[in-house]
Amino acid sequence: MERIQSTTPTHVHVHVHVVGGGLAGLTAAITAAESGARVTLHEGHRTLGGRARTADGPYRTNEGPHALYRGGPHRAWLARRDLLGPVVSVPPLEGLRFRFRRAGELRRVPPAALLRLARRNARSAPVDADFRSWAAGQVGDEGARAAAHFAAAALFHHDPGALSARFVQERLRRLASLPPEARYPAGGWARLVDRMAGHARRLGVAVETGARVDTRTLGELARTGPVVVATSLDAARALLDDPSLTWESGRTVLVDLALRTRRGDAFVVSDLDAPGWLERFTAQDPGLAPAGEQLLQGQFPIGPDARKAEGTARAEELLDLGFPGWRERTTWRTEALADGRTGAVDRPGTTWRDRPSVIRGDGIFLAGDQVAAPGLLSETSFTSGIEAALLAVKAAGRRSGNRSGPSSGPSAGSGSTQPATQPSGRRPSTSGG
Repeated sequence: MERIQSTTPTHVHVHVHVVGGGLAGLTAAITAAESGARVTLHEGHRTLGGRARTADGPYRTNEGPHALYRGGPHRAWLARRDLLGPVVSVPPLEGLRFRFRRAGELRRVPPAALLRLARRNARSAPVDADFRSWAAGQVGDEGARAAAHFAAAALFHHDPGALSARFVQERLRRLASLPPEARYPAGGWARLVDRMAGHARRLGVAVETGARVDTRTLGELARTGPVVVATSLDAARALLDDPSLTWESGRTVLVDLALRTRRGDAFVVSDLDAPGWLERFTAQDPGLAPAGEQLLQGQFPIGPDARKAEGTARAEELLDLGFPGWRERTTWRTEALADGRTGAVDRPGTTWRDRPSVIRGDGIFLAGDQVAAPGLLSETSFTSGIEAALLAVKAAGRRSGNRSGPSSGPSAGSGSTQPATQPSGRRPSTSGG
């Protein structure tokens, strides 16, 4: 086990443990340290980052397509701490190479009905109705179907039309916004992870990698201070022995490949006949692949009983349309199945407030991308990490009798997900998003 301890002195008795060194865990560790706590971060892997780890070269991929969204709260949080670093956006000329598959053919523009729907305010969409039914009433069946499949790029789900109309519409608007909200950390997400980890160490956080925490170890940690469990929901369920820690996520085939560069290749191919998305990431960041090659990453959601080969076949159909001769030009390829590892999705009648609570009781707090916190994809990890850390510091202050220490509640603008009196478990369904 590697233990990296900052030399920055701490003068507080509050001790907070964070289990998991992904985006949620790093955010929680930084927040707790900034609040005056002594923090130890425990990561079972040899490297930090979780699903935001970037593969070593020459092809710098992540676990699925990743992006920062310009309107997201965690982007501002990172920028305030000078952690955002250089980010890149899509060059305007590449935006002209956005393509759509409709009725089996490659097209340059999406249906007008999709564009009309994407302009609707998300609050006009009901929480209690499914997206397909609501959208069909707005723009007709064909437009609703195309919009649902387009929105799958931010959902990773095989049937977006069956999800809550409000949930899908929020993501559709952000995905279709002009100018595009998506931004990308230059050099891959590992650069962002490294900046966050470095900042945490400067704040005095003790970072322990190769440090797997099991149920017994968790009990030992909890005796010395509050614990933020910032793992996948499946891992948290086993670690806490809590069967209530469940929420629906997607099941998606991830396809990454490198091609020898050819002029005229598409930038994005969005499948409007079925959920699927293929993007040439070297369009905005050429350094993700060797010179003369381009890196593509795609995701193709499949149903609970479908085989990975179904998603792979759909990926190859998009490649045939948008990247002629791709088989002869392929220099590297890999595929994976992400099952329950793509963030929460909300069914009709539910919102983020109904997901597993951040507060689990007995000094345990939960963070990650499937818990009760707002945001799009990784934004949920950031928001829940902040909230879990602030609540943990508050609990530690009460435990140590340090009434004059950390703030008595989440700070303004922290993205509070629920009141400090919230018991463990889920909140009743609400009508708001």
